[in-house]
Amino acid sequence: MQEPDPTVLVIDDDPELRSSVGRLLRSVPLHARLFASVPDFLESEHPNGPTCLVLDVRLPGRSGLDFQCELAEADVQIPIIFITGHGDVSMSVQAMKRGAIEFLTKPFRDQDLIDAIYLGLARDRGWRENEKALGALRARFASLTRREREIMIQVVQGRLSKQIAYDIGIAEVTVKVHRSNLMRKMSVRSLPELGQVADKLKLVSERT
Repeated sequence: MQEPDPTVLVIDDDPELRSSVGRLLRSVPLHARLFASVPDFLESEHPNGPTCLVLDVRLPGRSGLDFQCELAEADVQIPIIFITGHGDVSMSVQAMKRGAIEFLTKPFRDQDLIDAIYLGLARDRGWRENEKALGALRARFASLTRREREIMIQVVQGRLSKQIAYDIGIAEVTVKVHRSNLMRKMSVRSLPELGQVADKLKLVSERT
């Protein structure tokens, strides 16, 4: 399936700047969606493809920095590029510590904005690919039986088949059969590879 086209979301209350950025992005070319405020943005549908957000620091109502915090608290993953006409060092440091791609002071160079946008889109594309792969691992883990999940967790803890068999009261050969089946279902060929999958699924938190 072909990946949806990338989208650049721009939130700035200055109509001239919005128009200017829109023209710049279309010339690259990149698809842009322009908003005058955070509420306008929240009322819109989020794009399906790679995305990044160009966000003004000072906006009517909640500030861009406040909105960055809200997105983080809601676990909304979107690369942010801040633009401002009133920035200072403390604002820049605060934004970058929270994961912003760039902090540009108006008037900024067109190329600086474009470079930051392409970096943001690349990061979002990578995050989406990682989430897709993680989703596939979760689906494989969900296909395991309750017993296979139990044995998988003990296996990645480093326990031997005979120890697992003793703990749960079944024959060692049965444990080995379950282990073979779960490794096939998880599409792994070795115990180290199984351990890596368990780490990605955060099953390590279930280790004792």
